Amino acid sequence: MIERSLVLLKPDAVQRSLVGNIIRRFERAGLKIIGMKMVWVDEEFAKKHYTDDLIPIVGNKTKKDWDEFGVEYTESAEEIGKMIVDGTRKYISEGPVIAMVLQGIQCVEVIRKIVGSTGPKDSPPGTIRGDFAHMALGYASLQKRGIPNLIHASANVKEAEEEIKLWFKDEELHDYSLVHEKFVK
Repeated sequence: MIERSLVLLKPDAVQRSLVGNIIRRFERAGLKIIGMKMVWVDEEFAKKHYTDDLIPIVGNKTKKDWDEFGVEYTESAEEIGKMIVDGTRKYISEGPVIAMVLQGIQCVEVIRKIVGSTGPKDSPPGTIRGDFAHMALGYASLQKRGIPNLIHASANVKEAEEEIKLWFKDEELHDYSLVHEKFVK
């Protein structure tokens, strides 16, 4: 049940000086930071993190959102997806990113709850995105940009394992005990 997850504090979180505030939320929840570094993501690395596999997923979701909002468009789902993924890759490269590996009991799910929905406007108050971000996914897509939603968190355990290997070498991850861990063993 002890899991690890990747968390990225994106350029908007760093540039808005929210890093300490965000990290505090994870620590208060009992999650342990076992790796952390600041990285300036280049275009090549952004393509490894946001792979082309996302293009049809994002394209179909965006197309559905646009249909719901009555947005007129002529692009295919594939073209829309490529536009959004390219914008997201550009966005993560706009400034430094804080990459962290967190560890704890069912931490992937716990982190996702603390972070909130991908679309900040859909995130409830009390979540990181609900408290500090507000943009709608549809608005960002119409601007042909990645959504400034402050943070990335692995969606599931399998994704977390893959992302951690991409962002961290084994020797960059540390094993140590927190005082409160004696209560969860």
